[in-house]
Amino acid sequence: MEAKAKDNRLHNTLVYIKQHWQLYVFFLGPALILTIVFRYLPMGGILIAFQKYNPFKGILGSEWVGLKYFKQFLSSPDFLQYLANTLKLSIFGLLWGFPMPIILALLLNRIMSSKIKQRIQLVLYMPNFISVIVLCGMVRILLSVTGPLNLMLGTNINFLTIPAAFRPIYIISGIWQGAGWASIMYTAALANASKELKEAAQIDGANIWQQIKAVEWPAIKDMVVIQFILQAGNIMSIGFEKAYALQSDMNLASSEIIATYVYKKGLLNGDYSYSTAVGLFNTIVNVILLITVNKVVEKLNDGQGL
Repeated sequence: MEAKAKDNRLHNTLVYIKQHWQLYVFFLGPALILTIVFRYLPMGGILIAFQKYNPFKGILGSEWVGLKYFKQFLSSPDFLQYLANTLKLSIFGLLWGFPMPIILALLLNRIMSSKIKQRIQLVLYMPNFISVIVLCGMVRILLSVTGPLNLMLGTNINFLTIPAAFRPIYIISGIWQGAGWASIMYTAALANASKELKEAAQIDGANIWQQIKAVEWPAIKDMVVIQFILQAGNIMSIGFEKAYALQSDMNLASSEIIATYVYKKGLLNGDYSYSTAVGLFNTIVNVILLITVNKVVEKLNDGQGL
């Protein structure tokens, strides 16, 4: 019966689309064209990763070198350092940053006064609208030798010149900027949690942890799983802007990641083929991680993944 019902729904959908195809062309056509032009056509540019690219000869006229630049990067003495820096920054950021929006959403859900809740949400959401470069400028001022932190501590340390301090600075500033905004989806999911179950749990004498486990966690569980898979699958996709803006010659040992390396090689040094090969390697690793994490979560979560 269920299979027959699905077949009927599919048939009715196809009939509706056939009858109103003009609407689909009108509304979906521009979006499809923009997606093809700006998302799919540029993918042809990955061919230069396998060529000794010459801008004057173009993609079709450049010499084909195969996997030369991939081998060059993998055999580079700095490869392991860049890979380790990227993974450490991403994994530590995921471990510390991922739970924070969930905790914020659960805490906000305990606030009964809607006015107080709205004011707190406003304060939490505001940092998200600060651009990355402005944020990095604020961090540099805060941590400078004459900045507020040194004045409070009575020291004169330039924290951004310390390699060991780079990752905590990067991660903490990222949590401050994005945790509040990321909590929106969890807050919205908690709004659908059963009020009756919560009241029943309170009447039965359940404490806060028991209420979260029995009522609130089931409401956000699926959202948490999806977000974890997506973020874990993007471990290698750290944007270079923030890392590059917080870099200094003294902290390169921990701040030089694959994204900043690609930027310097490709745009500053003009080595387009090599930088494209490194970027493509990064993307392939991301895809593999996304598939792997999804499979692991499916096994741990009763077959539910992306």
